[in-house]
Amino acid sequence: MEPTVPTVSEKLSRYLDAEGRLKGWPSKRSDQRQALDYLAARLPAGVEWSERELNELLKSLHTFGDWALLRRDLYEVRLLDRSLDGRRYWKVPRA
Repeated sequence: MEPTVPTVSEKLSRYLDAEGRLKGWPSKRSDQRQALDYLAARLPAGVEWSERELNELLKSLHTFGDWALLRRDLYEVRLLDRSLDGRRYWKVPRA
């Protein structure tokens, strides 16, 4: 299943480049959450990734070079889930 094109607020648009990639990480947690929701909306549903595959995907969605931060935060706010051994990741279905 292809990812959807998420709606972008004026505030979030300041953190995006012309290709829709995050070019910086917001300092406010509420803005970070909006950025995480945006990233999650760009990830395809129904797909499992290895950590390496997810890292590569996240690299393509931002330009500031911290895919590990993005991966951890997406998991922390339950937009992604992972296997117990941390080797497989998937998008959490929206209710």
